[in-house]
Amino acid sequence: MKINLQRTITSLTNALDFVGTDEYHHGKRVALMAVAIAKEMKWPPARCEKMLYAGMLHDCGVSRLREHRAITETLEWVGAQEHCLRGADYLAVCPPLAHFAPIVRWHHTRWEALPRDHPDDDLWLECNLIFLADRTDVLLAPYFVGATLKNEVLWQYPEVVERIAALGGTLFAPQLIEAFRRATAREAFWLAMDPAYIEAEIEDHLRAGQAVELGAADAVAVAGVFAHTVDAKSAYTLEHSTRVARIARYLAQESGIGGEDLDKIEIAGLLHDIGKLRVPEDIIDKPGPLTRDERAFVMRHSYDTGQILKRIFPDQPIAQWAAMHHENLLGTGYPHHCQASAIPREARLIAVADIFQALAQERPYRARIGKDEAMSRIEDLCSQGRVDRDTVTLLRVQLDHCYALAVD
Repeated sequence: MKINLQRTITSLTNALDFVGTDEYHHGKRVALMAVAIAKEMKWPPARCEKMLYAGMLHDCGVSRLREHRAITETLEWVGAQEHCLRGADYLAVCPPLAHFAPIVRWHHTRWEALPRDHPDDDLWLECNLIFLADRTDVLLAPYFVGATLKNEVLWQYPEVVERIAALGGTLFAPQLIEAFRRATAREAFWLAMDPAYIEAEIEDHLRAGQAVELGAADAVAVAGVFAHTVDAKSAYTLEHSTRVARIARYLAQESGIGGEDLDKIEIAGLLHDIGKLRVPEDIIDKPGPLTRDERAFVMRHSYDTGQILKRIFPDQPIAQWAAMHHENLLGTGYPHHCQASAIPREARLIAVADIFQALAQERPYRARIGKDEAMSRIEDLCSQGRVDRDTVTLLRVQLDHCYALAVD
């Protein structure tokens, strides 16, 4: 199994945009702005490319709507460092992405407040460049109406430039401000942010860059980064995706599946809820029944998961397995109402692992359920014909170990 790292980052950035529910392409705009300014700084191509992906990853620690609103509505706010620390922690343990961790860690720190005892001045400029591009995008927000960039930006962008430039020496490095002025003097800098063109702009960079192919182990590590982002939406879902992935992989191994298929099942388990980034945390944390509109938010998440993942794994079944975790063997699941014959064994394993782990985890509407009661509920679903009998039988045999994986 090989996947392209750059295209993976780009596709997963689309999922991060879901957090705002009505704010798209923030990460990609930050990335393109950062590259344009980096080029004005005469940085070499490899370093400019690094800033492209740093821009797309900079908000990987953001999964909650309230935090997203603070990020996109104010230049500075109390608590800005929390998502920086989370994102850096996620990236630091992922070998293919670890070199982005320091940039994410410091991307909301004022230039005047960055530690001056660090030996790497280049790092501070990279961190501060992402901060500058990020805050510029906040000031650009009023010029978007739906999926359109207003023409007025071409007459009014000097106000944005002057507001950012006035913060040189305090929030932003003076040399970056000089490069920022040069880059933003071209209308093309602003027009490249139009939603109609931004995907093509990113695609141009993807084609021009040096592709990095990931093997299975690194692909699992990258999936783990975004699983943490998804699970951080709520205190009730912390580690959910990681634990589902562990249970699914273990059951698959015990059922005779081996080789890279185990890695694919683990990745599908890690990312099965990535579409849930679109669901506001108020719905996830709601202790009572959901309204019809709230249920619609929840019900679309598995479809969104499939759409995101098929771009990353176009030649693999991972997207299909992950997107089927709310289908059932009666054909009454969602979003496709798949019949039993269309649901592969791997998807059945993930579905059972998902239900079992959710039962073993506290939810806003109920306490954690013990292993025997959780097993009993799974067996009830099996007797109704909703979940796979072979998987449930295996879960019963491995109950102690699977429950430990679900809660520890």
